[in-house]
Amino acid sequence: MEKDQLAKLTIFHTVKKLKLIAKSADLSNPNSIVDYLAEKKGKRSYIEALALAYNRYARYNGLKWKPPKIIRDSQPPYVPTTEELTILISDAGKKYSLILSIFRDTGMRPIEIERMTRSWFNEEQGSIRVETAKHGLGRTLKLKSTTADMLRVYLEENKFNLNDHPFPKSKTMRTSYRDIRKRTAEKLHRPKLLKVCLYSFRHYYASKLYRDTQNIVLVQRKLGHRRIQQTLTYIHSIVDICENDDYTTATAETIQDDCKLLEAGFQYVTERDGIKIYRKRK
Repeated sequence: MEKDQLAKLTIFHTVKKLKLIAKSADLSNPNSIVDYLAEKKGKRSYIEALALAYNRYARYNGLKWKPPKIIRDSQPPYVPTTEELTILISDAGKKYSLILSIFRDTGMRPIEIERMTRSWFNEEQGSIRVETAKHGLGRTLKLKSTTADMLRVYLEENKFNLNDHPFPKSKTMRTSYRDIRKRTAEKLHRPKLLKVCLYSFRHYYASKLYRDTQNIVLVQRKLGHRRIQQTLTYIHSIVDICENDDYTTATAETIQDDCKLLEAGFQYVTERDGIKIYRKRK
């Protein structure tokens, strides 16, 4: 796998899955693997990942097998609101408030933040030059001014050099974030926060960017995708009326109200309880 230039994390997880399979099936017998996967309980996406791991094993060891057709569950990911992300960021402590703010502002992958060095950060422009993961495209992403200021202070206080990695491994980030999320959800009695994983920040970023720009190619470039089909899986319909810093909202109950708001430059968002909701940028 190293000769194929697969990422170390991909190799690690492939080996881990193969060890799991080997506890219940014979890796040298493809028919045994087919039976194992057919009886395996769990999410279809996880079973598909097990099949992919064995597919690599079979290819490297010259084994012939026909991977089973696995139909993934069609349940869409949970896309958080700005309010939910703000709550999580505010309650995360100094270091992880910065990390989660970067996730929110840029939609970077956890592995990309792990690989980030100080040299990626352009202090003057308040942006990050991302050397992408998963053989995607490199890109430059703008931080909010508050996030850029937090990052400057963090780098200076910890005296990181240009080639130092200022942030933890992605596995450590996920573990720490789960603890933060659980603590915040329990403290505020908001169980929905438990649905927000680190990749939820990426889905939020992509969906919000598309909602604001209606430019799918721009979203593709900002996510670092080579194929537009990848980007489409990150575009979700979100209604985030709480985001009053960027928009003014108004409601309409009649056709006359609709016309007045449209003439004033408002855009239709959604309808609730028979009342239409509009917005426009401030």
